[in-house]
Amino acid sequence: MRKIVTLLSAALILFFVNAIAQEGMGKVTGKVIDGNKKTIESSTITLLRARDSSVAKISAADKNGNFEFEKIPEGKYFVSVSAVGHDRGYSEIFEITARKNSVELKTIELVPQTKSLSGVTVTAKKPLVEQKLDRTIINVEASITNVGSTALEVLEKSPGISVDKDGNISLKGKEGVMVLIDGRPTQLGGADLANFLRSMSANQLDQIEIMTNPPAKYDAAGNAGIINIKTKKNRQLGYNGSANAGYSQGRYPKFNEGFNFNYHVNKINLFSNLSHNYNKNYNVLTIQRNFRDKNTKELLSYFDQVARMLNENNSVNAKLGLDYFANKNTTLGIVLTGFSSDRNNTNRNVTNIFNNSGNLNSQTRAFSTGKQDWQNFSTNLNFRQVLDTSGKELTADLDYITYESKNHTSMINSYFDKSGNSTIKPDTLLGALPQDIKIYSGKVDYIQPLKKGARFEAGIKSSFVKTDNNAAYDSVQYGSIVHDNNRSNHFVYQENINAAYVNLSKPINKKWSAQLGLRLENTIGKGNQVTSGEKFTRNYTQLFPTAYVQYTADKKNSFVLNYGRRIRRPDYQSLNPFINFLDRYTYQQGNPNLKPQFSHNVEFSHTYKGTFTTTLNYSRTTDIIQTVIEQNEAKNETFVKQANIARQRQFGIAVNASTSLTKWWKSNLYVNAYNNKYEGLVNNTFVTIDATTLMLNGSQQFQFSKTWSGEISGFYRTQGIEGVIHAKPFGMMSIGLSKQVMKNKGTVRLNLRDVFKTQYFRGESKYSNIDAAFQEHRDSRVLNIGFSYRFSKGKINQRKRSNGSANDEQSRVGTGN
Repeated sequence: MRKIVTLLSAALILFFVNAIAQEGMGKVTGKVIDGNKKTIESSTITLLRARDSSVAKISAADKNGNFEFEKIPEGKYFVSVSAVGHDRGYSEIFEITARKNSVELKTIELVPQTKSLSGVTVTAKKPLVEQKLDRTIINVEASITNVGSTALEVLEKSPGISVDKDGNISLKGKEGVMVLIDGRPTQLGGADLANFLRSMSANQLDQIEIMTNPPAKYDAAGNAGIINIKTKKNRQLGYNGSANAGYSQGRYPKFNEGFNFNYHVNKINLFSNLSHNYNKNYNVLTIQRNFRDKNTKELLSYFDQVARMLNENNSVNAKLGLDYFANKNTTLGIVLTGFSSDRNNTNRNVTNIFNNSGNLNSQTRAFSTGKQDWQNFSTNLNFRQVLDTSGKELTADLDYITYESKNHTSMINSYFDKSGNSTIKPDTLLGALPQDIKIYSGKVDYIQPLKKGARFEAGIKSSFVKTDNNAAYDSVQYGSIVHDNNRSNHFVYQENINAAYVNLSKPINKKWSAQLGLRLENTIGKGNQVTSGEKFTRNYTQLFPTAYVQYTADKKNSFVLNYGRRIRRPDYQSLNPFINFLDRYTYQQGNPNLKPQFSHNVEFSHTYKGTFTTTLNYSRTTDIIQTVIEQNEAKNETFVKQANIARQRQFGIAVNASTSLTKWWKSNLYVNAYNNKYEGLVNNTFVTIDATTLMLNGSQQFQFSKTWSGEISGFYRTQGIEGVIHAKPFGMMSIGLSKQVMKNKGTVRLNLRDVFKTQYFRGESKYSNIDAAFQEHRDSRVLNIGFSYRFSKGKINQRKRSNGSANDEQSRVGTGN
């Protein structure tokens, strides 16, 4: 590994030396005035690359409105101008070449706004969905029906994203999504990630970025891609912020409050937010299971099970950060974040057991409780150095993240005959399941513009993670507590990942551009089952190439072909072999033998007028990590675990259309059809499962007047497969109204989610000797009312916030089932 890193570092140094010699020396000058022909001083001037609107340089106009950019590499650009009290203005597109290395722009006139920022908050209406070259962006506040929702519910109705009954997130029908918060991983997986996202209110969110084939700069983790949830950040000079509150009523009440504040003066920028979320809901899960002989498939017994669950969650999220601008080229920053989450749940479970003739034999009643306290604290130190005026930049991040969980469970099983008479003495199981996770991570990234519009990026990263899970179970026997050695387990897992990447993007000519990237990741994992003394070590190094080719046929049509290889490592919790019980006959267990899965993803897309995008995709995954169901016919037990069961092939087509049908009606429609096929060995039986699924997602937004607006949104999914489960069709529709108040400083929103209460899960699993059906209903129809108030005084600051270094690690932590 050291030799590889040394060679890569030497190659980077040689590349830098060569690149520096090729820097462009272009120059652009211009002037900005307002609509009354007066000069505007201190306006912000941004030089943007024409191919993707990315920022090349930022400057400010002098007191006479003049501005200048020097040492600009060859390529096509345009200029964006913003100033307090004016609408944003733009220049025409221009090109810097070896022959024409100096450009003087026409004077840019800015249109004055009718109201200034002093005493009034001016808000721009963002589109709900924005389609970029390498990602899709969802503007959360643009949807009225997001008010009162959790972050998970916002994801659930976003284009291409689906959430199953256990909270597992899929993207375009593929599991293994890496979820980031502000570019940093959540370190959560499966149901644990779902619980964390349920604790976040939609009022905290600004945007959701969906990337199916991320560039080499990002961690290679995430078989299906990356979802980056960006929380609200204010970037204005002076002070600004917002406050919000919401109340929701389904079967049970829910409410949330939040406050954001940012203050930027001289060299100091202070930013903070604090939010609280209370959520109480129910789940009703019904399961029908046929226990069959593995060889003859003859019916042995039949289980009819009903679990009525009540969940209550009370959480607080906080962030405090400070940026120090040492000079115009150097920025130092620190960000402190944390959350505290208290969860309580009860489960009343009744299982009726029938013989193969359909006659009731017995009944088991289980009552279980759980109390879980999660505490998280993280620190990010970041550094940004602009090396010169050509755009060379060096950034660094150091992260320390800790999670602490205290989870106490109890389960009482009572047994009855077919007449309801008690048969044997009830048994009681008590569990104390603490979990501690510590993450250390650091990364360094370098960016250098090259000649003729090319751009070079490189970086290194290292992370170290330690998880400690000590599951202690006790039984109550004749009033005495006895330690259960068979169920208890102490598991410690340590993992070190070292990575390096290079990325080069370049316009080939006026119509063609390309981007190539390569990421190297070395993983060392060590597991220790302290209870049994069993240990394992895994050490593997992999390369992850990425490639993008874009062809711009004309102003209306562009085509993009991209490829990427990705990895999905097992969640830390999935490696832990401890047992989690639903009732006497049903439990789930971790699997320390899980291996990572690898996928090859190819996409070809066409965009028309920037509003209509069609994408064809193909992917092939090996050693896929999937949830499987296995049975013990002798004990009538069913257990769920994750395993590397199969290989997966998927192909599909997706169409996204965003358009304004009239001045007052905006429409966004997303359609995705895909075919999934699984082939592999499950429970010692070769299984082939395939199905074609159609996903529909839409939002219709109406502007009735300057202050009144409305929305109808929803999604529908036809039948499909989720691993070994065949899911039935389901969907939902929501409606909402919005009113601007208090001179546009305040907004009142009212919406009804899942109007017809159609968002419930139904599925079945039939393979080998497995024959089961599932149905789940939850508190999905909810009436929400929310109010937000915005305040600000200052002007926009374009500084980019650091994303942190622990991108993959945080996405694999569990925070409770």
